[in-house]
Amino acid sequence: MRYYFGAEARLRRHVEDTAMSVFDGWSYEEITTPSVDYYSLFEFGMGHREARRAFRFTDTDGRMLALMPDVTSSVARAASTLLARRARPLRLCYAGRVFRQQPPSHAQWRRESEQVGCEHIGSMQDVADVEALAIAVEVLKRLRLDGRFSITLNDVGVFNGVAEQLALDPDGRDQMRRLIDVRDAAELRRFLAPHTRDEEACSFARLVQLPGKSEVLADATRLIKNPRSAAALGRLGHLWGVVESLRLTDQFEVDLGDLSGLDYYTGLTFKIYVEGVGSRAGGGGRYDTLIANFGRSEPAVGFVLDLDAIAQALSQSSGLAPASEPERTAERLEGGDTGTLFLRALEHRAGGGRVLLNVKGEA
Repeated sequence: MRYYFGAEARLRRHVEDTAMSVFDGWSYEEITTPSVDYYSLFEFGMGHREARRAFRFTDTDGRMLALMPDVTSSVARAASTLLARRARPLRLCYAGRVFRQQPPSHAQWRRESEQVGCEHIGSMQDVADVEALAIAVEVLKRLRLDGRFSITLNDVGVFNGVAEQLALDPDGRDQMRRLIDVRDAAELRRFLAPHTRDEEACSFARLVQLPGKSEVLADATRLIKNPRSAAALGRLGHLWGVVESLRLTDQFEVDLGDLSGLDYYTGLTFKIYVEGVGSRAGGGGRYDTLIANFGRSEPAVGFVLDLDAIAQALSQSSGLAPASEPERTAERLEGGDTGTLFLRALEHRAGGGRVLLNVKGEA
């Protein structure tokens, strides 16, 4: 938990205002979700494993509540209920605080953080995926972070296809996910040894170690042949072709080892990294089955930016920090009776001036 004031608070407000302005430019409508909601909502949305990181408590009727650990789950529920009759696709954006219990870590230690993000609901077309990526790039460029950020692309179908091919049970899938996530190639090879040929295990372990460009997709296509993974690699290949056509390859990489911990993603996933920040600065992806948990099945894609991480990156380099409004000199007002003092103050404010009332007894 942290307090922010002065220049730091103004910088955070600038990041939020910039992101919301970009969302508005792409015709996204703002939504505000509750800070406290039923814990079951987040179990349906995030999955049981991630939802357990929420701060939980009970109300006077004994119902389990939680401080909001994930905005996307709340937006998905709203789309399926309150906004069920709205024309699709829905384009929704938000700025809100999330609360999560964090394991000891120097990189991610805050239990309260602020997120800005957007959700595109009701479109299965790949244009929605590209729209989400284009918006993320625009926000970061508007914040003058061009050249300092990287967005890694993956598709959960690659991992899920391999896990199915190896006939892994849920515990085995979690173990393989963890080994890939920590980039432990030696342990991953040992884990895969009983399930596949040693040559394939070595090749796969090497494949998920380092990000790259189109060559990563080419290598993966040669190595991974199961239908589910092949389809996911095909989607990534098509998306990369669009990235190339937009001349954005400097901002993007393919990283098949960058896995999401959230259960609701069904296709494209991406993470956002900014130079000078020890943890990721945002991420998102496609979640085509999440909204069905709340009664209506429809495809969706979206992302969030971690405002704390973005503000940290900007504050570390004064040359890149956005120029905040210079602190205006205040007109110091004092003397006279209270009515006269405030009459002068209101007149000054009506003209847009800044005032500072010197209350009797102040230095």
